[in-house]
Amino acid sequence: MTVAIRPITRPKAIGITVRRLAFQPARIPRQYFARSPLVSHLLTALSSTFPIGEQFFVHSVRNVRDRVKNDALQTQISAFIGQEAMHSQAHSQFNQSWRRDDYQLDSFMAWLAREDKRIKAVPARYQLAVTCAFEHFTAMLGEYILRNPKLVESFDQEAMRLWLWHAIEEAEHKSVAFDVYQEVFNDLKVRRQVMLSVTTGFASLVAYSTWRLFWQDRRNSLFALRGNLRGVAFLGHMFITLVPEYLDYFKADFHPAKRDRTALLDHWRKYLDETMKIAA
Repeated sequence: MTVAIRPITRPKAIGITVRRLAFQPARIPRQYFARSPLVSHLLTALSSTFPIGEQFFVHSVRNVRDRVKNDALQTQISAFIGQEAMHSQAHSQFNQSWRRDDYQLDSFMAWLAREDKRIKAVPARYQLAVTCAFEHFTAMLGEYILRNPKLVESFDQEAMRLWLWHAIEEAEHKSVAFDVYQEVFNDLKVRRQVMLSVTTGFASLVAYSTWRLFWQDRRNSLFALRGNLRGVAFLGHMFITLVPEYLDYFKADFHPAKRDRTALLDHWRKYLDETMKIAA
């Protein structure tokens, strides 16, 4: 007797759309944000972490996916995985375009690969808590960009395509890993502890890699005083604005969806589709 195996079919995820970005990373200048070497290098440093980081986020969710009983959440997980796969691919293309001249990312990315291997050896509870912490950071940064149209306009055109697309999708799926963690573990103590650890590690990582890129490009970076001052002002404003949102994560009743960005996302989704021609 032959048994037919039917594929699992799930409804489309609500509010999360997997889009494929087409852009030309080789056309992006080094100072692609407000002609500020400081912020441009910081964003490039962040980009260098995304291919490995996004893959780890997917890995940590897949680790426990079979323990998720909520069908709607399973649908959200599928969309989350699709978006993160596209992010990893796009930032790999961006990073590859910088492997030239005096920009050397390889040693830093090799270190990230070693860290990725190390963290995958810890229990699944901690791996997923790490993902929740990083997703909080990426959602805060993405939504900060979306809430400040002048920042979007400050990007070079091709860089804007990359960072605006990524910001929108981080805001779309910001609750997925957290919801998985709550359903499977719901461990407030571990969530708080891991966020503290991730915060210090992430800040050190970004500061170090930004400085490395800044110094490698020092001929163009050191004397761009006006651009660097704009960068300092931007980072200062962002830090002051986001501290309350960061601290919300430590509340017992925290949930990413409490920051309702529906209208904001609708505006920028329309912009992607109509102006930048980026659609599902």
